[in-house]
Amino acid sequence: MMPLSSYFTIVVFAFLFSFTSSAADTHENFVQCLYNHSHNTTSISKVVYTQTNSSYSSILQFSIQNLRFASNTSPKPLLIVTPIEISQIQATIICSQRHGMQIRTRSGGHDYEGLSYVSEVPFVIVDLINLREIEVDVENNTAWVQAGATVGELYYRISEKSKNLGFPAGVCTTMGVGGHISGGGYGFLMRKYGLAADNVIDAHIIDVKGRFLDRESMGEDLFWAIRGGGGASFGVILAWKVKLVPVPSTVTVFRVPRTLEQNATKLIHKWQLVANKLDEDLTIRINFQRVNSSQDGGLTMQATFESMFLGGLDKLIPLMQESFPELGLVREDCTEMSWVESVLYLAGFTSGQSLEVLMNRTQSAVLFFKAKSDYVRDPIPDVGLEGLWPMFYEDEAELASMILNPYGGRMDEISESEIPFPHRSGNIYKIQHLVYWQEEGDEVAQRHINWIRRLYSYMEPFVSKFPRAAYVNYRDLDIGVNNNGYTSYNQASIWGLKYFKNNFNRLVKVKTKVDPLNFFRNEQSIPSLMLKGRK
Repeated sequence: MMPLSSYFTIVVFAFLFSFTSSAADTHENFVQCLYNHSHNTTSISKVVYTQTNSSYSSILQFSIQNLRFASNTSPKPLLIVTPIEISQIQATIICSQRHGMQIRTRSGGHDYEGLSYVSEVPFVIVDLINLREIEVDVENNTAWVQAGATVGELYYRISEKSKNLGFPAGVCTTMGVGGHISGGGYGFLMRKYGLAADNVIDAHIIDVKGRFLDRESMGEDLFWAIRGGGGASFGVILAWKVKLVPVPSTVTVFRVPRTLEQNATKLIHKWQLVANKLDEDLTIRINFQRVNSSQDGGLTMQATFESMFLGGLDKLIPLMQESFPELGLVREDCTEMSWVESVLYLAGFTSGQSLEVLMNRTQSAVLFFKAKSDYVRDPIPDVGLEGLWPMFYEDEAELASMILNPYGGRMDEISESEIPFPHRSGNIYKIQHLVYWQEEGDEVAQRHINWIRRLYSYMEPFVSKFPRAAYVNYRDLDIGVNNNGYTSYNQASIWGLKYFKNNFNRLVKVKTKVDPLNFFRNEQSIPSLMLKGRK
């Protein structure tokens, strides 16, 4: 376990300020409050960035991963706190309550709707970029990872200590583990070992009262809630203790593209019949998008089958010939490598790049985008797939894609109520709908957003129903939002049941218990029943 001393001195607050604040409160008052309630005024002066600070803009922009929320008109925080000590987070929580400000917690900035760094009401960002320590314990197959570390940094630190241990988290290596794990966490090890959140064994959090809590002191209800229910509704996640999983010395990867002229529609249909039934050591996802046809230069669709197999080529080829011979996989399509090298491959890094790129916190390109998600329980018929293709030939779909992640294996074995993430057995695969664009301007943005909304509407007959399920880490405000003030259970359940199904009820009960006055809130935070009837 990461020693408490590594978090420096913990200031224990014996009182809780009220939420009231006067109109005369300014950010200067707030900053003074931070100084008053931080045990080290010298250090806090180095981690507070007001709008007049010369580094304010660069700190704000550094972790913005969606340019939709980087414009001059996007709401900006009154200040940014980049804590290096627990007491600085505790002071920020207490002072935010005293001065009527919201907190938005950012660990990597990959929130699809910018909720970790945008708010329509006065707010402060707690940016955890300096809390990125990782301690790997090979003997016990565990690691403590602070919330500001990225998934790539975690993979790198594991690989430094062991070539036969891994962790089942996401493909994008610049995601902060604080938010990624608290929402679930998908990856190519999911069918073998479940989600990132399924492999959490302890956590550190600061609650609304400024208390530092671990699993024992927070209790099993709160520990349940933050593993897939979204940490931002309950406090500030500081660190996760995760269970590392065994991986073989050699894994095999392949990336096989097939266009419509190469029978892509039939291959996608066959994939739907086998993807969740394959050996749990084998994960094959599909990424499809439009490309230029090699035959006539016109537009066509290309489905790229991307895979990671926990084993060698000699085992993979017979397995594919038995389970999915239609793909026509041959040895030349495949490459053997270590597990951590497969992380680079599947993340899209070029061959031969150093593992050091896993330590990069920024993406090579940041664009404007909008995303949505779906779950598929029955195969989409060919006619349904064929109806999709014309939409991808439209101008707005130049940089659009759909990513199909298979289920089955371990995901079928874990109960829907084990953690808040409920999307388990019965699903064949999950879809991530994505549309990117490069041009600035509201009109351009609206055209692309309207396009993906039409795509989403088209998909309705083919995906899960009652509710039409969604994945909280692919945040989508189109499916429902809270009010700025009081939000009823019924209103919040419009989006809450899509993300969490029946687990939403328990999340609301936990929220009511640990944050009854709903301090930790955003457009899709879990509501508190304590505020029923209050406006």
